[in-house]
Amino acid sequence: MKAVIAENLVKTYDKGRVRALDGLSLDVEEGTVLGVLGPNGAGKTTTVRVLTTLLKPDSGSAQVAGINVLKDPDEVRKVIGLSGQYAAVDETLTGWDNLIMFGRLYHLSSKQAAQRATDLLEQFSLTARAKSPIRTYSGGMRRRLDLAASLIVKPKVLFLDEPTTGLDPRGRQDMWGVINELVKSGVTLLLTTQYLEEADHLADEIAVIDHGKVIARGTSDYLKRQVGGEKLEIVVELKDLAATKEIVAKVSASAVAVDEGMRQISAPVTTGSKALIEAARMLDDQGIHPLDIGLKRPSLDDVFLSLTGHVAEDEQSDDLQIADGKGRRGEKR
Repeated sequence: MKAVIAENLVKTYDKGRVRALDGLSLDVEEGTVLGVLGPNGAGKTTTVRVLTTLLKPDSGSAQVAGINVLKDPDEVRKVIGLSGQYAAVDETLTGWDNLIMFGRLYHLSSKQAAQRATDLLEQFSLTARAKSPIRTYSGGMRRRLDLAASLIVKPKVLFLDEPTTGLDPRGRQDMWGVINELVKSGVTLLLTTQYLEEADHLADEIAVIDHGKVIARGTSDYLKRQVGGEKLEIVVELKDLAATKEIVAKVSASAVAVDEGMRQISAPVTTGSKALIEAARMLDDQGIHPLDIGLKRPSLDDVFLSLTGHVAEDEQSDDLQIADGKGRRGEKR
C-alpha cells in the first residue's frame, strides 16, 4: 500500500519565472523510508510543503495515508508529523513545556500531554534536561526535541526535511540513530537531504530530484549500478606510473586515468576481483610494489554527478530560493 502518492506536481513563483516543481511524481510504500536527494534549490522543501498541506501546487495531485491533500488538508494533518530544516521550538520555554504546548495544540488532555511528553523525552534521551530552557540546548538536542514534537500524535507518515542540517558529524550520527529507531517502529518516512551518505544510510529507496523533477529512482545499489561497474585504483611510486598505466590498460576495456599528483592510476573494470588479481600479478612480475591497490564501487556522489553534471552540494546560480512564495532571498525551497 502506498502511504504517499504525488503525481505531476507543478509549483511556480514570481509569475511563473521560478519553477520550483516541474511535474514531480513520487510515491512511498507504507512502512518504508524514501530518501529525496537533491542539491539546494532542487525542490525538496517545496515538495514537503505541498505534501504536508502548507503549500498548494499550481497543478497535480497528492495523497497521504489515503487522504487527498488538496481536498482534506485538515484530515491529513491529523495523521502526519513534520520536522523542518530548523527546529520549531520556543527557546524561552523548557523542553518539557514545549512538548506540553504541542500536545495541547493537538487537543490532548493535560494528562495525555504530560504522559506523551514524558515518554518522548525519555525516548530521545532528553529527560535530564527536560526542565532546562531550550536556549541552553546544543544544536543536536534542539533537533531531537523538534523531532519529538513531530511525534506527539504518533503519526502514520513522518516528513523530515533535511533533519541534520547544521549538525556536526557527531550530532548527525546521533540523529541517524534516532531515525533508525523510528523506522523500526513502523513509521513511514519521507526524508529530504543533500547529504549523500545520509540517504545511503537511512533510505530503503532514493528519489534523485533536480530542477523540480525526479530524474532517477531506486535503491542505493541500483543507482550505483547505473553509473557503471567497479573501478581499479592503484597508487605507485612516481617512477612506476608509466608501466602501471600499461598494466591497467590490459585489464580494463576503458580509458585509463592518470593522476600524477596523487601518483594514482585508475580505470573502470568489468571483471571485479579477477582484474585486481591479474593486475597485482603483472605488477609483481615487473617488480612494482604498489603503495595502495583496490577496487572502488561507485558512490552516490558518482551517481549524482553522472545524473546531473554537478555535485549535490552545489547552489543554484540564482540565489532566489523560495520558502513561502514571497520570494525572500537566501531561503531554501
